[in-house]
Amino acid sequence: MYQIMKHLLIITLLCFISFNLFAQNKVLKDVAETQEMSKKIVQLFKEDKISKLFSEMKPYWPMPQNEMDVTEQKTISQLNLIKDRFGKAFGYTKVKNEVIGDFAIRETYIVQYENSAIRVILTYYKNESGWIINAFKWDDSFPLEFR
Repeated sequence: MYQIMKHLLIITLLCFISFNLFAQNKVLKDVAETQEMSKKIVQLFKEDKISKLFSEMKPYWPMPQNEMDVTEQKTISQLNLIKDRFGKAFGYTKVKNEVIGDFAIRETYIVQYENSAIRVILTYYKNESGWIINAFKWDDSFPLEFR
């Protein structure tokens, strides 16, 4: 009996720990909320408030905490490298909204800087509970949007 209780306790602890490894614990209820989330994220990106940006995404993004922390730090360090070259951010524009059926959305924004621009792409996925962030990506490949 003691062995069974011990194994049950270990399994329960492992399940609890594994659930806490993922930051996502909320869903967005509809497409309007995904669009509002995208605007908030892109505004924070433009303002260079990257830690706040990741804090806003965290409850809706099922990514392990350690991966999210690494992604946040890489984003901060890479943006610091390009600040002098790109100049100051002054605006953003939504350039594309793509959907796959009623379960996936990809929104593309261009953040305008004094000397260039950065493309920000957010992808959402609808699971049984609601909409979650599936991907967040940014790059300087905004000319690809001319296609």
